[in-house]
Amino acid sequence: MPDHLMLIRSGVTDYDLQGRIRGSLDMPLAAAGIAEAERAADAARLAGPKAVYSANTRCALDTARIVAAASGLAVRRLKPLRGFDQGLWQGMLVEELCRRQPRLARQWQDHPWSVAPPEGESLEEVCGRVEDTLETIRDRHPTGRIVLVVPPPLDRLVRWLVSGEPLDDLWQRGAAALVHDLPLAAQWRPTRERQPTA
Repeated sequence: MPDHLMLIRSGVTDYDLQGRIRGSLDMPLAAAGIAEAERAADAARLAGPKAVYSANTRCALDTARIVAAASGLAVRRLKPLRGFDQGLWQGMLVEELCRRQPRLARQWQDHPWSVAPPEGESLEEVCGRVEDTLETIRDRHPTGRIVLVVPPPLDRLVRWLVSGEPLDDLWQRGAAALVHDLPLAAQWRPTRERQPTA
């Protein structure tokens, strides 16, 4: 398996900057997102990755192309790794949803495993396809550092799956770091062997 997974959160879009729920909507990077991608590219280049993988969303692909170009690599697109479909919530301001449906919004923020967005995916469904994708990457690369670019909140799911970090509020973006270097050999353990604790 790879020694490290360099997880890069995709750069921000206009929806992210506005505090809207983007979900699975395909959106380009905002100017601030391009700047974030360039910073991530510098970090990745210095780490010397063997491959760059990207979720199949526009913001992740745009970020991954900037990152890969800086390291002289091509982007490998992961079609199953699409955005988290948040159904009827997509496009809404988080604060608007909290005002309109306060109990449901609070339940989603505090206990995301217990509720699914109307007409959207459950966290368990998303987690299953993210884990399957991580196992595919792991099996393809016996050693080295691999870059994976994903949009939020998939970055939090990857960190939970690989290193057991708490999920926290899946809508909160401001404090989320751009790059995480996760050692895989010591930490990887499939979720089939453990129960969700978030």
